[in-house]
Amino acid sequence: MAEHQDETRAAYDGVVDLYASLFANRLETQPFARNMIGTFAELVRGTGNPRAADVGCGPGHLTAMLHELGLDAFGLDLSPGMIDHARRAHPTVRFDEARMEALPVEDGALGGVLAHYSMIHTPHAELPALLAEQARVLAPGGLLLVSFFATDGPEPIRFDHKVTPAYSWPVDLLAELLTGAGLAPFARLLHDPASERGFLDAHLLARLR
Repeated sequence: MAEHQDETRAAYDGVVDLYASLFANRLETQPFARNMIGTFAELVRGTGNPRAADVGCGPGHLTAMLHELGLDAFGLDLSPGMIDHARRAHPTVRFDEARMEALPVEDGALGGVLAHYSMIHTPHAELPALLAEQARVLAPGGLLLVSFFATDGPEPIRFDHKVTPAYSWPVDLLAELLTGAGLAPFARLLHDPASERGFLDAHLLARLR
């Protein structure tokens, strides 16, 4: 797991300013994703535990958005360059460097975890461990929102992402992995891609059982 994550970290460290500029609008042009995040935030608030982690937060734009939606949100990312940018761009929000397989969060502490296209670089065999780690930090009834590129085929497809190689996933397969991690998927949204890659954009919302 460490080797490909080291490659991913180095790749994102090399594109911090460009990547941040591409997402400066914080989903103003992506209404489906924006509304799924709004629904996620509303449901997390409804648990009575507004503490939430933006896992793979990148430049921090969505962590700040979660704050505006009423959550006590903090961002985690393996890229020190992204964390440095996020801290400068959003100085009132907490950001920490962390790996997704070892989140610096106590068991059962969170009402929500947002994983917005942050696991797309993870190979198939390693994804269950990341989902189990996200389930570990959720309180019972806590929410996980996973966004990813979806494919119609039966298996994940590796493709050349603009930053570093990534994978698109069959929605049913990823839902099965969520179930295996102790989560109950209860809502999904698929829509035409916001980019020219051709994969569908997908969002799965699950609750810790």
